[in-house]
Amino acid sequence: MKTAIAIIMALIMTLGLAACGSSTAETTAESTAGQTEESSEEDTTAETESQTEETSKALCDSEEKAGIEEALDLANICPEWTYSEEADAWTMAVVTAVTNAELPDYQGVSVCVPGAYVIGVDTDGDGTADVTSGTVAGDLIIDYDASVTSTNGQIYTAATAPVIINTGAAGYSSQSNQIAGTTYAKEGYINIACGNRGKQSTLADGTYTGDAPSCLVDQKNAVRFVKYNILLGNLPGSVDYFVSTGGSGGGAHAAMLAATSNNPDYYEYEIAQGAVGVYKNSDGSYCTTVTIDGEEVEISDGLWGCMAYSAITSLAEADMTLAFEYYLDSTYSFNTDFQKQLAEYLAAEYMEYINAQDLSVDEAQVGFDLNGDGDTSDTVALTIEYDESGHEDTNGYYGTYLDLYLAEFEQSLQDYIDRLAYAEDWTWFSSDGTALSDSEVAAMTDADRMECFINGWYAKGSTGSSGGMGGPGGTGGMGGPDGAGGPPDMNGGSTETVGTPDAGSTQASGSGTDSANYSTFEEMLAAYQADIAEVEAGDIYGNNIVELYDPLNYIGADGTDDPTWTRILMGASEGDISMFNSLNMQIAWLNAGTDADIEWQWNGGHVPSEIFGDSLPLYVDMMYSKYVDGAVEITKAEPTGQSANGTATEATGTDLSGWVGSDGNMTLAGAAAYRTAGAAKAMPAFDVMDYGQEDYVFGSSSADARHWDKYVLKVFEENQETLAELFNK
Repeated sequence: MKTAIAIIMALIMTLGLAACGSSTAETTAESTAGQTEESSEEDTTAETESQTEETSKALCDSEEKAGIEEALDLANICPEWTYSEEADAWTMAVVTAVTNAELPDYQGVSVCVPGAYVIGVDTDGDGTADVTSGTVAGDLIIDYDASVTSTNGQIYTAATAPVIINTGAAGYSSQSNQIAGTTYAKEGYINIACGNRGKQSTLADGTYTGDAPSCLVDQKNAVRFVKYNILLGNLPGSVDYFVSTGGSGGGAHAAMLAATSNNPDYYEYEIAQGAVGVYKNSDGSYCTTVTIDGEEVEISDGLWGCMAYSAITSLAEADMTLAFEYYLDSTYSFNTDFQKQLAEYLAAEYMEYINAQDLSVDEAQVGFDLNGDGDTSDTVALTIEYDESGHEDTNGYYGTYLDLYLAEFEQSLQDYIDRLAYAEDWTWFSSDGTALSDSEVAAMTDADRMECFINGWYAKGSTGSSGGMGGPGGTGGMGGPDGAGGPPDMNGGSTETVGTPDAGSTQASGSGTDSANYSTFEEMLAAYQADIAEVEAGDIYGNNIVELYDPLNYIGADGTDDPTWTRILMGASEGDISMFNSLNMQIAWLNAGTDADIEWQWNGGHVPSEIFGDSLPLYVDMMYSKYVDGAVEITKAEPTGQSANGTATEATGTDLSGWVGSDGNMTLAGAAAYRTAGAAKAMPAFDVMDYGQEDYVFGSSSADARHWDKYVLKVFEENQETLAELFNK
């Protein structure tokens, strides 16, 4: 059936739309000019790993291959293009990225390209530009000689331009097809917007169909579609420089897209939707080439880089990490005895989990002297240790793993303080609450700004406000060390029933009810056991979908093409997920050879903005200069300094002095207390994590949500008697 559909689609497009644009043969020569070969392509199965490239190509006997490639060639689709004079950019209307879309309104792609790379649009198929403005259907005629200089000074051409793919999926939700934005056109980048199935997605008969890994697969298929059309010469851009970016659930998928680059575990799901560039042969092996001008060319869904904002992943360990982070704060007051006891049990489980990973890190890569020997030239084993009497301030926990956690916190604070020199419109105050004069502000040193920041003697201006990267805004500031005056309860104090998209949340962080869904612990335990047994039994391909959504399973693994670089920016005061999750991904990526950076932005809430002169284009341009031969060397511009004070009448900054010393140093207990004061989302110990929103992605065809956390279940089963006594009391 899939073969027939693909062939029929190809025939319809070829017969009805062939006159719209130039042929594949006519455009291929131009498209491949200046292109570099796609790097680090891995063979896709154990059977093909030992074969030569020529043998692998010979195995491309899939019946669907020719029909899919014909159908997804933009020269046959004849998409509509709209020119924006203001942005100097051409934007393609949404087209479906696969031939067998389950939900076409959620599996489309739109692309925006800088106008400099486009001579015009060919509307009659003669290979020349007929239209240079307006809205018109046809094929782009690409100018491979033109170049764009980004706002940071990097130079790109139609053959070398980075391609930015925006991963939606906020809250792991579905994302309907959308038009690509023109934001990055001035930087010389190609911009992709794609739809995706998600947690609430249903078919016409009510069947749930958005469970994992559907969302990630739709994004992978969008990457394949755009790469294929770049190779054909239908689109400008480089297949070697794809970068994912997104916030919250989109940040999670940006990270997962990078972490699972071209891994064969996802091929069956991609094939089922009719993706281009991945096919199944008659012998059960996979073919990952496309035909370009009669030649077989490897193609992948892999990425070069990733910029993830508040990446809510990995979910597989998220209950443990959140519980552990709260339990490190010995002064934290849990709402119920059940919550406190479960946090204690989960903290112990997390220690066992981390120590079983045999983690280590190169001190030089992270820049910290973790073993205290005065240099950063060692590889240090990362472990969590326990001594109740020796480390009472952190409920007994310490160790090199937590030393790294603390060092990252201190470094993130120092980075923030160093960038205060880029503030342009902040208002600074003295210790008595008096606004400084313009001359005093102009004369401020780094030490002066640090003192004011740590003590909260400031009011932010727009250059330091952490709003959000197109996603939910941050929470603003935090309360003081006692937690008073902190961010509002994000769930509004409700105790909604979870398990349906309409409900949307678990108990709020202020709730004294352990579960509104279950009257007894035994009832909740039985639900966990039944649901997790279903998940672990596997989906239609025999896969555990929770494991498919765990990036740590894929970073550095056989079959994964690890990205060259990644960056994860978290708000240090957000409560959606623990900081340990981004730390664990950084450790894994560094050990896999990826240039991996994390930052926990101080005072930053959920999905923090880039501030103080930092930006996604700046980082991409710097990575391009670092890793691409012949690129322009890009560095961040020096601050010009603030010459006039802001206009706020009182200080509104967060007083950090209860957590941070005057020298900017912290203790592990102080870092944990800062986190618990700032994180205002639902607490560990509820029957699903956080809002419950992430759990819908682990549903089934008949249930939108299932319990899935095997670590929580292990704790439940090992401590039934104690927990049952405390539950809902």
